[in-house]
Amino acid sequence: MSSENNNNGVNIVLYDSDCPLCTFQMKSLTWLDWLNRVKFMPIKDSQAAIIAPGLTREDLLEAIHCVTADGKIHRGARCIRFLGMRMPLLVPVSLFLWIPGVIWVAEFFYMWISRNRLVLSKLFGCKGACVIMPERKRDQAEP
Repeated sequence: MSSENNNNGVNIVLYDSDCPLCTFQMKSLTWLDWLNRVKFMPIKDSQAAIIAPGLTREDLLEAIHCVTADGKIHRGARCIRFLGMRMPLLVPVSLFLWIPGVIWVAEFFYMWISRNRLVLSKLFGCKGACVIMPERKRDQAEP
């Protein structure tokens, strides 16, 4: 599944900003994105529907999605694998996810976490952690 080409040349990650676990994950990723290869966008942003017109709101709520600069869409664990190759500290995770068969197991665990994310957010105190952990500030010109 792919959308129209993303003309601004950045990889855009669409995430649920109403989910404390998802928000914590995105804030963490902003700190790992040293090379500024990714723009993070909440799915409730009006541009999300334009960036990924083939995805429904339910699709977007089910998993993290990355729309690449050429319009390809990576979802769930495959999104993490794609992002990992663009963030130096996550390269080992990404390489692990390329081992044959590992991505299928990762997708299973990702979907379990996704279905239980609100309970897990409460269990791990993500809402409080999100308040403490700031998002890395970027210049407006950056992705």
